[in-house]
Amino acid sequence: MQLTSVNIGEKRTLQKGQELVTTGIFKLPASGRVRIGELGLEGDIIMDAKHHGGPDQAVYIYGEADYAWWRNQLGRDLPAGIFGENLTISELESAPFNIGDVLVVGEVKLQVTAPRIPCSDFAARMDDLQWVKKFRAGERPGLYCRVLQEGFVQAGDSVSVEKYAGATLSILQMYRDHYQSEKDEALIQRHLAAPISVRVRRKMEELKITLKG
Repeated sequence: MQLTSVNIGEKRTLQKGQELVTTGIFKLPASGRVRIGELGLEGDIIMDAKHHGGPDQAVYIYGEADYAWWRNQLGRDLPAGIFGENLTISELESAPFNIGDVLVVGEVKLQVTAPRIPCSDFAARMDDLQWVKKFRAGERPGLYCRVLQEGFVQAGDSVSVEKYAGATLSILQMYRDHYQSEKDEALIQRHLAAPISVRVRRKMEELKITLKG
């Protein structure tokens, strides 16, 4: 696999229904080398820090295999970065990845922590009121990652994968579990055993306490 595009978010306003919001979801390809640190790409804008960004969602990855599927479904061109991803990678399909898998991209090592859950900002960015439902049904969520090794990346860098050997679950399973209304103890334990993002871990720990009553 190869890194085909490095995308950095710029601060822009977005019409969301009757509301104007400020967002960093508009990612544009960068030229040259870009540094990736603990909190993500240098210069990348994160406006909604409650739901986005942080060490466990420092980098968002989307793959060309998933892009090709969406282009076919939607019947239109989709330029790199339109899904809000920081790194676009050739051949990559997100669903089969496991939590904990490591992608080595140039100098950088990234560990998969969570799938992307679509939100209303994403729908507004795609100018499609049905986008959240479509993206959920497509089951191609992309990969949120934490940074294990900082460094520089640029388009053209090779990408390799180191599979996680510990207890884990697939990105697709975690994605489906998110939408499951009733979460039992087995589901919660499956998540807590894996190196999931801190946001999801907090939710699962709270659910575990609630189940115990």
